[in-house]
Amino acid sequence: MIIWIVLAVIVALLVAVAIYDLVQDQHAVLRNFPIIGHLRYLMEAFGPELRQYIVTGNEVEQPFNRNQRRWIYNSAKEENTYYGFGTDVSIDTVSQHLIIKNASFPRDAPSRPALLPAAKVLGQARGRAKALRAPSVVNISAMSFGSLSGAAIEALNRGAAMAGVWQNTGEGGLAPQHSLGGELVYQIGSGYFGCRTPDGRFDLDRLVALTDQQPIRAIEIKLSQGAKPGVGGVLPGAKVTPEIAAIRGIEPGRDCVSPSNHSAFSDVSSMVDFVEEIAAATGLPVGIKTAVGDLGLFEDLATLMANEDRGVDFITIDGGEGGTGAGPLVFVDHVALPFKVGFSRVYRIFAEAGITDDVVFIGSGKLGLPSNAVLAFAMGCDMINVAREAMMSIGCIQAQRCHTGRCPSGVATQSPWLTRGLDPDAKSVRAANYLEGFRYEMARLSRACGVLHPSQITLDHLEFLERGVYSTPAQEIFSYQPGWGVPSLADQEALERLMTR
Repeated sequence: MIIWIVLAVIVALLVAVAIYDLVQDQHAVLRNFPIIGHLRYLMEAFGPELRQYIVTGNEVEQPFNRNQRRWIYNSAKEENTYYGFGTDVSIDTVSQHLIIKNASFPRDAPSRPALLPAAKVLGQARGRAKALRAPSVVNISAMSFGSLSGAAIEALNRGAAMAGVWQNTGEGGLAPQHSLGGELVYQIGSGYFGCRTPDGRFDLDRLVALTDQQPIRAIEIKLSQGAKPGVGGVLPGAKVTPEIAAIRGIEPGRDCVSPSNHSAFSDVSSMVDFVEEIAAATGLPVGIKTAVGDLGLFEDLATLMANEDRGVDFITIDGGEGGTGAGPLVFVDHVALPFKVGFSRVYRIFAEAGITDDVVFIGSGKLGLPSNAVLAFAMGCDMINVAREAMMSIGCIQAQRCHTGRCPSGVATQSPWLTRGLDPDAKSVRAANYLEGFRYEMARLSRACGVLHPSQITLDHLEFLERGVYSTPAQEIFSYQPGWGVPSLADQEALERLMTR
């Protein structure tokens, strides 16, 4: 009799836990996997001990290790982001470990939330009618509705509005979930989704209508991305719901293919003509996004812009380590240069042409961590975009099931069952917390280096440590000349006025 009473109590407790899991809105995994999901959090709680004695260290996992993910999660939840008892990095054995050189007389600590507008005015150099200064140097990178769930897009857009950042729509067009308060960068891919004719060609009139109706602040023409450079993209038919099909202007239930090349242009000159046509019709700043392989594109573009009165307003460089879009393994592992190499080569081309002040440089590819972002700004980035880190802030657990449609946290899926676990109300706050926390960390690092803003950090502030003994100045590694990588004096003075008024 006692056994049956005990079993009944256990069952009742499990039922109560299951009910609670289903109705709470803080944890998508628990809503989708009641009771069982607690095992994940239990293992996570004991993770450091298990890895220390049995499995792996906090710095081992890829693409984001445990310490990096924990920093993102804690920032999103406004929990403690301090780490005790020293670094987990094996400094005596690791290669190319970034060292940020603190100033002997640092600037005063920043207030929170930190105000970090962009140093350059986007579109000013080319006289765009709607040129403007981005209110934040940190923004949300291109992730399409389709690749991500509607709930995830909604959470990111509302979080963007709270944090005062821009959200890039991705190439999948503009969904209703993009129109909930967050300002946008509208991305145009080779499929021209959302601004295409019935036969798949670019439709300028549709684009102009969109920019008139929505809070679009810039337009980005996507040439390629780090996850799958040179192969275009495919959204599997299982993810192409009627809603997504209507937004993209395609048939539901069929694979949605983005070609490798654009039909609207075929070389640098015609690409710039395309940019200028869009800028003239919309008044908005227009730029390009690409991963870096062959440098001919950038050499030809820099030469054209140095000698003619036409060009792009910004260039977004995506590192080969970028990964929000699934791709063939060989492309993921071996195609396109990593950010540090690719961006430095591109920046050098424009610096040698003397036109870096005419272009806003944006970086992406695992830059949503403070140390990576500091290096990006020191190399000449004016802004950075974050993608996977933003996904983690709203619940992504790095399950690496993005390409299957079975994302357990409801972020990268169109399954109604899995998506219901992601509550946009709760997750939008976490996205905003992460973005604001990241900006604050960047402000603290800048002032520790003796400057006011991340764009004022130079490669002179950085070194790379080799096995705990040998160190090489970053300036020497990237062969930058004095003055490269920082905004003009006028832009820096404008920043000082903005941030100290």
